[in-house]
Amino acid sequence: MLDQLLPVIFLFCVVIVFGVGMIALTQLAGFKAKKNLVKMMPYESGVPGQEAATTKVSVKFYLTAVSFILFDIEVVFLYPWLLVYSDYIKPHGAFLLGSMGLFVLVLVYGLIYEIKSGALEWD
Repeated sequence: MLDQLLPVIFLFCVVIVFGVGMIALTQLAGFKAKKNLVKMMPYESGVPGQEAATTKVSVKFYLTAVSFILFDIEVVFLYPWLLVYSDYIKPHGAFLLGSMGLFVLVLVYGLIYEIKSGALEWD
């Protein structure tokens, strides 16, 4: 068992050491610019900003974005399943159709819950 996991553990260690090493090298050898307050000011389209730089964004925006990502990932899972399903329909057809049906059922339940809770309504 350890013989099979040894390459994975070694690769994991190499990735961690490489990542930490790259971050350390950028901190040591990287360019350190002086902070200039004029350059740090928000500026858009030739007009200096009138509001604070920490403008709050509505939570509805984030809910809609997360919902979009969730249902976009659903399509990402459904499309390859659709392509592979025709090859495996004879030996494992009922199991594959049932598992994907359960997957779609959970996502449709989530969509109905989202609609009923008003997460998709903009006031």
